[in-house]
Amino acid sequence: MAVSTPICDFGWKAPEFSLPGTDGKTYGLSEIRGPKGTLIMFICNHCPYVIAVRDRIIRDAKDLQVLGIGVAAISSNDAETYPDDSFENMQKVARELDLPFPYLYDEDQSVARAYDAVCTPDFFGFDAGLGLQYRGRLDASRKQAGPPDLRRDLFEAMKQVAETGQGPKEQIPSMGCSIKWKDAA
Repeated sequence: MAVSTPICDFGWKAPEFSLPGTDGKTYGLSEIRGPKGTLIMFICNHCPYVIAVRDRIIRDAKDLQVLGIGVAAISSNDAETYPDDSFENMQKVARELDLPFPYLYDEDQSVARAYDAVCTPDFFGFDAGLGLQYRGRLDASRKQAGPPDLRRDLFEAMKQVAETGQGPKEQIPSMGCSIKWKDAA
């Protein structure tokens, strides 16, 4: 079932975390944070919305890193129910795609809950002081990638954050597959 992200809560502070990366290192916000801002993306391996735009996520991450934006992706899905999203499969995808950012595993889903992530992909764009400035979509793509000349909403918003410290007032929510939550014990 497709779900959309809520409206951006401007200035909301990024919660700290410590998560294992597919590269064998452990990352927190201080390791991800960029001098001009930070982008935290909730993605996964199996979601058709993510798969359709992985090349664009990689392109935009590289372009944003040049502008001083720190970037990381987090997978929080229940890997027991969705084995494609296991840590081992995350490592495989990170290698195959040569991801230019840390791909982190939120096994207990505490980080997704702290961020109130709702879908994959779900983008959280923060300013240099880690205040939320963007909670919108990558572009107008859905389950299939849109035309190559689509407006790069995420890139343009985070470029604005890098230049001015503020995100655009008008934002279109991201849409994707719901986070696959573990059953409550």
